[in-house]
Amino acid sequence: MAENILEVRNLKKYFKTARGMLHAVDDVSFSIEKGHTLGVVGESGCGKTTTGRCILRLVEPTSGEIRFEGKDIMKLNRTELKEIRKDMQIIFQDPFSSLDPRYTINQTLSETLRINKIVTGKKAIEDRVLELMETVGLAERLINTYPHELDGGRRQRIGIARALAMEPKFIVCDEPVSALDVSIQAQILNLLEDLQEKLGLSYIFITHDLAVVNHFSDEIAVMYLGQIVEKAPTEELFDNPVHPYTRALLSAIPIPEVIEERPQILLKGEISSPIEPKDECRFAKRCMFACDKCREKNPALSEISPGHFVACARVGEV
Repeated sequence: MAENILEVRNLKKYFKTARGMLHAVDDVSFSIEKGHTLGVVGESGCGKTTTGRCILRLVEPTSGEIRFEGKDIMKLNRTELKEIRKDMQIIFQDPFSSLDPRYTINQTLSETLRINKIVTGKKAIEDRVLELMETVGLAERLINTYPHELDGGRRQRIGIARALAMEPKFIVCDEPVSALDVSIQAQILNLLEDLQEKLGLSYIFITHDLAVVNHFSDEIAVMYLGQIVEKAPTEELFDNPVHPYTRALLSAIPIPEVIEERPQILLKGEISSPIEPKDECRFAKRCMFACDKCREKNPALSEISPGHFVACARVGEV
C-alpha cells in the first residue's frame, strides 16, 4: 500500500462577518499519496484556495488535523513551521502579483536561497539560480529581467522556480494556469508533470477547469460551498459521476458536436448562503433531484465503491 504524504482530517476555516460565521471550509477530509496529484475543482468561492492555504497555514485553520509525513503541522510553533515549509510550497494563481516588481529573476531566486540557507556562498547561489532557471525552461539571458518585461508564461516559470528553490516534496498549485493563454497552459502543465516525475513531487492542483484536471490528476475532489461532495480516482469520476453537482460540472465541458452530442445540465435556483448554513444538503436549492430527505440533514461523505466517495442522500436513487 502506498504511503500518504498528506492527511487532512475535519479541516474547518470560518471567517467572522457582520451576519455570522462564514463557513469557507467546513469539515474537509482527504489524503494524498506520495508522488500523486489530487485535483480540487468547483465554482469560484467554493473554498478551494482557502483549503490549500490552510494546509500550508498561510491562513490559520479554525480547527482540524493536518498531517504532513506523519507530523501534525497544526501543533508546530513558528520555528518548526518555517522548517517544514521548505518541504511544502505553493504556486500562486497570478504570476504577476505574486512576484516583487522591483526584483529581477536573479534577485527573486537568490533571496529565497539566501534567507532559507538552502545554499551558502555567492558562487553557489549563482550556480543554483542558473540551475533552477534551466530546470523550468528560462533562458540564462533573462536572469536580470524584471517581471513586467516578461510574458505570463515566463512569470509563472519564475514562480515555479521559486517554489523549487526550497527543494520541496509537496506543492499546492493554486490555479497556476488559469491566467495564461491556452498554448502557454499546456507548456506549464507539461513542465509540472515533468518535474513531478523527475523530483517525485506530490501536488494539490486547484482549478475550476475539469478538462485540465482530467489531464493532470490521479484523483479528483469536487467541492461545493466549503465541502467535498464527491471524491474519486480521475477515470472513475469521469466515467461514473454520481453527485448531481459533479454531473452538471462535467456536462459543461465543451466538446465538438461531431464527436459526441451531450445534453448540458443547467443549474437553476439560488446558491445557499455559506454564512451559518442550515444542517441540510447545501446543493439542495439547485438540485433537480432534491426531496424532503435532502433537507433533513447535511449528508456525510460515504464510500460507495473502492476509493469513490459521495455526499448525497439519494445515492443509488437518481
